[in-house]
Amino acid sequence: MLLRLLIGVVLGASPAMAGPVVCTTTLEAPDPPEVGLAPVELTVCEPVETTMELVERRLFTWTAPYARGVNMLHQVTDLFGIALAGPSGNRLMGFGFPDQTVIWDASALDNTTHALIEQQSSPMPLRTMDLSNGFDSSLTIEAASEVAPIRTLW
Repeated sequence: MLLRLLIGVVLGASPAMAGPVVCTTTLEAPDPPEVGLAPVELTVCEPVETTMELVERRLFTWTAPYARGVNMLHQVTDLFGIALAGPSGNRLMGFGFPDQTVIWDASALDNTTHALIEQQSSPMPLRTMDLSNGFDSSLTIEAASEVAPIRTLW
């Protein structure tokens, strides 16, 4: 992995990141001077952050993960109230003791949860006044009314 990264730096290429991508295809009009040509398909792909990635990123906004936060550097910075955060635990976030940074992480996660719930629900409430609620009659009465009487031709 390190060798691949060094080769990419030497050659000027950045390492490729894999992840979910959303592609959209649209029809674009051709250039104006060229009359009579068919529309051109244009496909644009953009990376997407999954919900799991978003929650994990927001969870470690102010505090490093536990395994990376237990080392000499974090013990000294925690003693002086310097908050180091991020997934690798190497991003300086400001001044805050561990108990404060946990509260900040919880607030960030709370805001993220509220935003995700807001995205899942429609801003317009569902109106279902035309549907019966099912508790104003009996199933036996409804079943009896749906059965047609048997007619005999005698």
